[in-house]
Amino acid sequence: MMSILTIILLLVGFVFLIKGADFFVDGASDLATKLKIPAMIIGLTIVAFGTSAPEAAVSVSSALTGSNAIAVSNVIGSNIFNLLAVIGVTAIIYKINITKESLRQDFPVLLGSSLLLLLFIFTGSQISRIEGIILLVLIIVYITYLILKSKKESSNMPVGTVHLTTGRIVVYIVAGIAGIILGGNLVVESAKDIALSIGMSETLVGLTIVSIGTSLPELITSVTAAYNKKTDIAIGNAIGSNIFNVLFILGLTDTISPITTTGIMFTDTVIMIVITIITYILAYDKYDFNKKDGMILVGLFIVYMIYIILRN
Repeated sequence: MMSILTIILLLVGFVFLIKGADFFVDGASDLATKLKIPAMIIGLTIVAFGTSAPEAAVSVSSALTGSNAIAVSNVIGSNIFNLLAVIGVTAIIYKINITKESLRQDFPVLLGSSLLLLLFIFTGSQISRIEGIILLVLIIVYITYLILKSKKESSNMPVGTVHLTTGRIVVYIVAGIAGIILGGNLVVESAKDIALSIGMSETLVGLTIVSIGTSLPELITSVTAAYNKKTDIAIGNAIGSNIFNVLFILGLTDTISPITTTGIMFTDTVIMIVITIITYILAYDKYDFNKKDGMILVGLFIVYMIYIILRN
């Protein structure tokens, strides 16, 4: 039987993950500002890492405990949630304008990294450490490109304002990292207990409970950006986090412990790619996501949730 304590620990884990990510982003952003790093670079690197930190903590914790099924399904589920729920809900609140540059650069990078993951799953019984290292190298190349590009474009832009003292910056960063690590461990262990107690597979738990919980920072960030009419941040957060999830999180997880591939993993990756293509087509139509597009995406997310629950 699933105990009330297990559910409480799962919820506490999510709280630690989300608040830990918030603390880390705030502290690291002010540190970068103190070091006179342009705000655009902060957004491309620190914020992208911060909102994906819960997924990283859960996936790495899963790898260390031998639960790679949760690690992979967490990333796939989070990416699907970002594309359908995060972008969908945000578009319902306020129309998201898409730049041609994003369609030409960010979406193709996301699609290409997802196709590479599918290739790694298809060609062997496991994703090897070498393939994990390849993913890590690609995220380093991508981030380096973004930093060099943003430096050139934002050389005359103001750096920003520091909100925290040096001492509080250190406290925020340390507390954030501690919260992320502790929360990740609590979520993984609680999710495994729930799966065993009610007959759910680790894959289903990763695709539903864990992936939605760890994607809350992306949802909160994007919805807040939509309310403030900063929709470029909303779409950049969702797409950037997905790229980070595939290349960095799965790359790091696989480097720690090679991931055994399964037929379900292949199917879920194909679904993720199809959803990426659908999202791209909706964006390409008028270079935006309007309320109708948002309702379509949210509807597809509901259909997907029903499918994976029935599949279990």
